[in-house]
Amino acid sequence: MTKKPIFHEEKILWLKDIKKEDAPVVGGKGANLGELFHHFPVPNGFCITVNCYARFLKETWIGEHIHGLLDKIDIEGPEQLERASEEIRKLILKQGFPADLRKEIIGNYKNLKNKKVAVRSSATAEDLPTASFAGQLDTYLNVHGAENVVEAVQKCWASLFTSRAIYYREKKNFRHRDALISVVVQEMAEHKYAGVMFTVDPVNKKHILVEVVEGIGEQLVSGQVTPNSYFLNKKSHKIEEKSEHFNINPRLIEKISMMGEKIERHYKYPQDVEFVIGKKGNLFIVQSRAITTL
Repeated sequence: MTKKPIFHEEKILWLKDIKKEDAPVVGGKGANLGELFHHFPVPNGFCITVNCYARFLKETWIGEHIHGLLDKIDIEGPEQLERASEEIRKLILKQGFPADLRKEIIGNYKNLKNKKVAVRSSATAEDLPTASFAGQLDTYLNVHGAENVVEAVQKCWASLFTSRAIYYREKKNFRHRDALISVVVQEMAEHKYAGVMFTVDPVNKKHILVEVVEGIGEQLVSGQVTPNSYFLNKKSHKIEEKSEHFNINPRLIEKISMMGEKIERHYKYPQDVEFVIGKKGNLFIVQSRAITTL
């Protein structure tokens, strides 16, 4: 049977109502965003809780079918793993979306003034100190229109069973039956630049590492473009080394570094932070997770 979620029974929770303790209900990403929302500049949004995904599996009767397929596969056989992954994802996507949940998602999306949103997967086994599930599940950017948001939510559910996500859970000894998924629907912050920051550089712990690209951060995460890289002194926040491919105000980089220090202090642990910068230099945090490689 699917593990029963705890704490909240709500279908949808806004970031303002979420704290880090709510990870069992909104996943690691959702809980971190909720926690950050109370203390740092974070775009507004809401989470479709794991209760909705668990109910979807129950009402469509596909949960046991999925786990039956997973029990049979050899994850070291790439073709077998990919076939099972594709079958499971297709099975999820062809199911009808619960009508009452569709109505709730659309109503909450309208409260965001029908803006373009990011629709992000947030798994319950995600962003734990012992493992990093970053990049394992799907994210959809610049989604616009209520029906497109609902469709993206169902695609996020299906992404819990990409071949890489299945393989990673097996290797980390996470039971597939215990992996539930929430979905974050969040305003797309206006962005000129985007990037990632390690509040402790894994190579030189006296540095903060900031990497920045023009446009959206997914280009950086996927390796599509080469970023500007900056190594800042962790105490003074002054740039000590850099590799640049485009011009950006160094004060913005120092501003990002100082924000990273505040986030690290809040969590009491070095952080991997994703951010965007608007045309006027306004900074938004879109994710923060513990660094797992130190």
